[in-house]
Amino acid sequence: MSLVVLDEVSLFFADRMIFDAASIRLGHGDRIGLIGPNGSGKTTLLKVIAGDQEIDDGKVTRANGVRIGYLPQDISIQGGRSLIEMILSSVPGRTELDARLAQAEQELEQGTRDGVEETQLLQLVEEVADLHERIDHFERFFGEHEALTILAGLGFGPGEEQRDIGELSGGWKMRGVLAGLLFQRPDVLLLDEPTNHLDMPSVAWFSDFLKKWNRCFILISHDREFLNEQIKKVASLEPEGLRTYPGNYEKYLEQRAEEETILEGKAKNLKAERARLTDFINRFRAQANKAKAVQSRVKFLEKMENVETYEKRGVMRFSFPPTERTVNDVIRVEGLKKSYGSHVVFPGIDLTVRRGEKIGIIGVNGAGKTTLLRMIAGELPNDGGTIKLGNGVTVGYYAQHHADTLDLGSTIYEVVQRAAPDTPPARVRSILGAFMFSGDDTDKPVKVLSGGEKARVALARLLVKPGNLLLMDEPTNHLDLASSESLAQALKTFDGSLVFVSHNRSLIRTLATRIWNVEDQRVETYPGSLDEYLYSMAQRRIAVAATDTATTGSKRGTGGATLAAPAKESKDAEKERKRREAEARQKRTAKLGPLEKLVAQLEERIGVLEAEQKGRSAELADPTVYNDAPRRNKLLSEFQAAQDKLDELNPRWEQAMADLDTARAAFEAS
Repeated sequence: MSLVVLDEVSLFFADRMIFDAASIRLGHGDRIGLIGPNGSGKTTLLKVIAGDQEIDDGKVTRANGVRIGYLPQDISIQGGRSLIEMILSSVPGRTELDARLAQAEQELEQGTRDGVEETQLLQLVEEVADLHERIDHFERFFGEHEALTILAGLGFGPGEEQRDIGELSGGWKMRGVLAGLLFQRPDVLLLDEPTNHLDMPSVAWFSDFLKKWNRCFILISHDREFLNEQIKKVASLEPEGLRTYPGNYEKYLEQRAEEETILEGKAKNLKAERARLTDFINRFRAQANKAKAVQSRVKFLEKMENVETYEKRGVMRFSFPPTERTVNDVIRVEGLKKSYGSHVVFPGIDLTVRRGEKIGIIGVNGAGKTTLLRMIAGELPNDGGTIKLGNGVTVGYYAQHHADTLDLGSTIYEVVQRAAPDTPPARVRSILGAFMFSGDDTDKPVKVLSGGEKARVALARLLVKPGNLLLMDEPTNHLDLASSESLAQALKTFDGSLVFVSHNRSLIRTLATRIWNVEDQRVETYPGSLDEYLYSMAQRRIAVAATDTATTGSKRGTGGATLAAPAKESKDAEKERKRREAEARQKRTAKLGPLEKLVAQLEERIGVLEAEQKGRSAELADPTVYNDAPRRNKLLSEFQAAQDKLDELNPRWEQAMADLDTARAAFEAS
């Protein structure tokens, strides 16, 4: 049974068409990734499903009693109650049950005092007992312990559940709303960029939580890796309309490319055939003895189908110009201090950025990632220590809240041109074109732009005068998936130095050559990739402490990670550490390898069967098939056999995933 059905839905904003006859069905357990460029209508589609947006034509059907939870990108929430109260009361029916129980108990107490009839008292007693039983059911499934577990996973510390929701910043309010939705367990969960306000530890927890979610959800995300981990189906807002594809995002790209190749080949062949027929008609039109053949080809030409190839989607494409060479030490940070009142962010840290490095800054929210970047950019004063830029270093800075740095009253062209007044107008327009602003679009005032469009303006402003040191704070927030990946590829070829804050694992994996982990008033540096750093973190429990720690007083992680005042490990300690890490890898492979292989095999087999079923469904939808009994019966038999196999494989996959999760947890605990 479908939970929500959109049937031929059309929607217009003024004279702009958002959807034209869009259709989609949401079923139990569907895990859907919604993709499309900024402005294509992804958020609007979620609002339509949630019932927050009226449509102009078509029909939206929701199953009786279906509960829909919606996490928008922007929220407005009032204070006056604690975070835990907001979450516990968010479950439909709980508040009413508590109120009715209080009333029933009061009536029972009053009736006992007044000596009402025994029958009436028994009815009140039964109602109180029933209400207690129903509340016990709520406690089992929606207890405070579950709410606190979710809050902890999303980064809230002990005791913060008692804070007034109105005291929280916008990002933490969003986490609170997300916690409430996860706690409610709605039948359909709509998530619009849910990781935008999460740090990497919270993203990791949320990813694991969502993998075990057995209800329907639709996810919009610019993080390719996160999307691939979670979804089993893609709903894509293509130029030709809303399309659905089985599999994750990678499978979608393969299927889309295959469709385009087939259509282009078909269109090419038809064009060649038309040219051949037209040539024959033109050559022999005047010859009486060829009249019949000419007329036959004219009629055939008129009946030939037209094949429209897919319209290519616009994606921002740009590259950074070569930068001026700098000294080796681009930035030297010595004894850097920063406090907000009694809250110490950095008591005194030392850091260095070298020429050509691309440093990814990670860490929990509130640890000081943005504060550190803003101090380096000169946007925020430090309370002690020094930040020295090397000779010839020029800085380009992309702020997290880029919209706050744009002049909303100016046009797109004016904002970008002011960043480098000496740049020729043709160069400015060329850069704007690379960011998909052309023609009259460049004269739009910034205030009318969407969040994604403002992000592209801020990036264009940076590109017109990038400098040889880029400082970027969450550069992929508000960009669609294709734009995020385009930005990553452009930054990969940037020949200057890059320091960036991000929770987007795909971006960090693509770019980072060094990791800074900001945590507990320190900055831990790791000279390697994100995967190497995460693996090193996992091995810390079994790593041997450096032999010179006691004498030097330095604090150090394993795997090459050091805290702000680094010291070298002894050769013996390094050798012992590598040996233990190798043993740990072997143990992991032995314990988890077979399960991981089984899960991969099942996923591959299920994916093949689902793709085959899609083809059979398309054939069975053709009315002409039912006139061919042998073909129809064969298709129906194959469809049922494949469905039986899927019904067998899906529970096996779910069990294998559960076994793998259990084995991973046991391995980590050991």
